[in-house]
Amino acid sequence: MSKMLARCLLGLSALLPVLATAAGVAIIPQPQHLQPGQGSYWLDAHTRVAAPKDARSREIAAFLRAAIRAQTGIAVQEGAAAHGIELKLDPAVQGDEAYRLAVTPKRITVSASTDKGLFWGVQTLRQLLPLEHAAQVTVPAVTIEDAPAYAWRGVMLDVARHFYPVSFIEKQLDLLSYYKINTFHWHLTDDQGWRIQIKRYPKLTSVGAWRTETDGTRYGGFYTQAQIREVVDYARQRNITVIPEIEMPGHSVAAIAAYPELSCSKQPATVPTTWGVFKNIDCVGDEGTFTFLQNVLDEVLPLFPSKYVHIGGDEVPKDDWHDCASCQELMHKLGLKDEEGLQSYFIQRIQKYLEGKGKTMIGWDEILEGGASRNAVVEVWRGDDEARKALENGNRAIVAGPFYLDSPLLKLTVQNVFRTDITGAAPTLYTEARPQNAAVIATHRAQILGAEAPLWSERANPYNAESKLYPRVLAFAENLWRGNAHDDAAWADFHRRLQAQYPRLDAWHVAYGPEDRAVVQYAITADAKGGWQLHAQRGFDDLVNHYTLDGSTPTAKSPSFTDTVTLHHAGTLQVVPFRKGLRYDNPTSFTLVDNLATGKPLSLAQPPSPKYAPASALTDGVLGSGDFHDGQWSGWNDHDIDASIDLQKSTAIHSIAVDFLQDTGSRILPPQQVNFQVSDDGQHWTTLQTGQPKADVMSARPTEFHLVFKASKPLSARYVRVTATRYATLPAGFPDGAANTWLFADEILVK
Repeated sequence: MSKMLARCLLGLSALLPVLATAAGVAIIPQPQHLQPGQGSYWLDAHTRVAAPKDARSREIAAFLRAAIRAQTGIAVQEGAAAHGIELKLDPAVQGDEAYRLAVTPKRITVSASTDKGLFWGVQTLRQLLPLEHAAQVTVPAVTIEDAPAYAWRGVMLDVARHFYPVSFIEKQLDLLSYYKINTFHWHLTDDQGWRIQIKRYPKLTSVGAWRTETDGTRYGGFYTQAQIREVVDYARQRNITVIPEIEMPGHSVAAIAAYPELSCSKQPATVPTTWGVFKNIDCVGDEGTFTFLQNVLDEVLPLFPSKYVHIGGDEVPKDDWHDCASCQELMHKLGLKDEEGLQSYFIQRIQKYLEGKGKTMIGWDEILEGGASRNAVVEVWRGDDEARKALENGNRAIVAGPFYLDSPLLKLTVQNVFRTDITGAAPTLYTEARPQNAAVIATHRAQILGAEAPLWSERANPYNAESKLYPRVLAFAENLWRGNAHDDAAWADFHRRLQAQYPRLDAWHVAYGPEDRAVVQYAITADAKGGWQLHAQRGFDDLVNHYTLDGSTPTAKSPSFTDTVTLHHAGTLQVVPFRKGLRYDNPTSFTLVDNLATGKPLSLAQPPSPKYAPASALTDGVLGSGDFHDGQWSGWNDHDIDASIDLQKSTAIHSIAVDFLQDTGSRILPPQQVNFQVSDDGQHWTTLQTGQPKADVMSARPTEFHLVFKASKPLSARYVRVTATRYATLPAGFPDGAANTWLFADEILVK
């Protein structure tokens, strides 16, 4: 029996029934051909479910019986009956995933030539059942002939940046299967975590699966091989193929942290706590690298019956290869003109190894760089230019670029997902529309396997992931199954059917998001009467925000507000959105501090960049986190900082402090020098302290610098000034020199 069904659907008797008028027409994805009939089939405890004698058909019949009981409370039994439900294998139904469903007042018949089609027919039948517990329910009479437009309808989950438990993954498999998604791409390894047990290399999980966060906590996790088998079989039962992704040669720092000999430098490394692209990659010039990867694959492949294996191959900086003697020796030995050729050598060598094991390799579109074998499947994420290159090279392609589910709901709306035509030269999140590609893509239409919707997890976690997945996955499922309906009329029809799905998602306790706006956006301002005001711009009218001020994680019993709450005391504010009893995210944190400068007039010689926090963030009594995107850090690009605060009266001052960030991957550097000054008139300044942060500007590790002046005895002043001077020159090894570097500062704290 489905674990999700047992978890989420029992007890539906408390729910109101779905409107009868929607019950027969709210199927997602919409079948290719649907003809309403006359009357209804009455389903009750006397109904029987008959199936062919093969093991898979009987498994599908058992799945259907369990689903009927969970959804309606009716326990139907196995066996043939004149007025029952019959599952039939019929060679006349053409198509690997095609099915026919006939509901009449006398019986229900699901026919298909394969078990795949048979299962999809069962899923469609489930959508015709009402959401109510009763002794007898009706199924509307209908005739459906259906088959998907695309064979590859996938969703990817990145479990490396944030780890998701098996229970969460199995819940998603239930949902994806319900909407006829047939591929689950499991992104198991990346720089920030190695998530699959490899018995030959235990450090991959004892070291590579864990990272020490900036606050000192240990974060991570991994799946044992037994858990992998469990998930893969759980997916199989639901008509979903699981595709593993083992990243190589880039995005491999977690593996290198476990086994430094995989890198060209052979130097120790730590599992990163930040996102981005790292230069530390697998060493192509060391034969031991391939021995390691082949040994890993030898343990991975038996766990996944799929004929496909994803090896990543994206975002591979080749600096280390350029500086590596053995890599350069290999490049010259093979007669390659550059490091791009080394990448092609690496990819094609792994591809041949996989082909020897009966597997087909998939890689992101960077595997085309330097040349790729046409036998590889290319997953296209950088737009139609890359799709055109792959198709012209003879590769089969999977389109992913338009469907990145980690994109904000404001940017990638449900309607955007629905209207995207993967065979046209439509714009993606990364490129403008290029109509010249349309003809090429249309000519090579047969090479397009379908599409995939990736959920990268830099900013996704087990609490907010569902709000990013749903309801956009429903629009994606419709798009790929139907294949050719993206106009206004089709959108209006889909949107009507989508509304009927929300009670089902509520019944399954799915924390789905709004269709075209953020779940919630928080902002905090200094209150004119003292203290602070926390504002919430809510995506749902029934969303409630729970908060604490002692640093603890809010629960559904914590104090709550809807749009605005006034806070009178400093502390560590944590706020979490809840809806229908479900927690929708990890806490958003604000550190509130008493500051003599809060709300006081601020003057700047140069305003900060409008891309980040406004200047008022420097004096709002709120400290920034380690994330410069958190709305509390003001940023200056290629400018020094010169900030003056009018305390509006002569004030006793004990200390002045300010924080700066370093994140060299984002070209953020601490200042070379910081000055603290005071004045009585705002014209004549007394320098209290000149400091230089003790920084290694070549370090890739994000760092926060706290600069503070402490008076030996209180001093009196009306004006406070902080200046921060950026680096004019940097070491030769710093890429692109001092140009286009940033200073980021948060609160100027006066006590």
